[in-house]
Amino acid sequence: MTADEARARIAEIREAGGRTTVEELDGLWAALPTVAPEELLGDWRGSEFVSGHSFEGNLEKAGWYGKTFTSLTDVTPLVCRDADGGLYANEELAGGGASLWTVEFRGEATATMVYDGRPVLDHFKRLDERAVLGVMNGKGVLDGGKHYYFVLERA
Repeated sequence: MTADEARARIAEIREAGGRTTVEELDGLWAALPTVAPEELLGDWRGSEFVSGHSFEGNLEKAGWYGKTFTSLTDVTPLVCRDADGGLYANEELAGGGASLWTVEFRGEATATMVYDGRPVLDHFKRLDERAVLGVMNGKGVLDGGKHYYFVLERA
């Protein structure tokens, strides 16, 4: 599968409500190019897939909006909406802040957000100049060995 084919399939999945499988997302991930940490700087809106992963819906319940990468060492991993619609850093749920690094995952070095207070890593690959595919990895986030996938789009 080419990167263009993977991008087209992800667009189809998202347009149809995000329903897919973790196995399909694993294959799509493999076809996409890596991204450098510096390319993630800025504000991002997040969305999840409907893949049956046990983590699904948890971010929505928290009012998850996205992530803010202010610098490589200053990352707000969980930007959420409050009851009035305002944005805030949900540091309690995130366990603090995070930082960006280049980390090897599945044999490729790519931009990775490392949580400060949790044993969790979010790896990223490029969908296009305005969007990345993310995969959550680490202790306590695997569901029967399956990863949780999401998309970030530039805000």
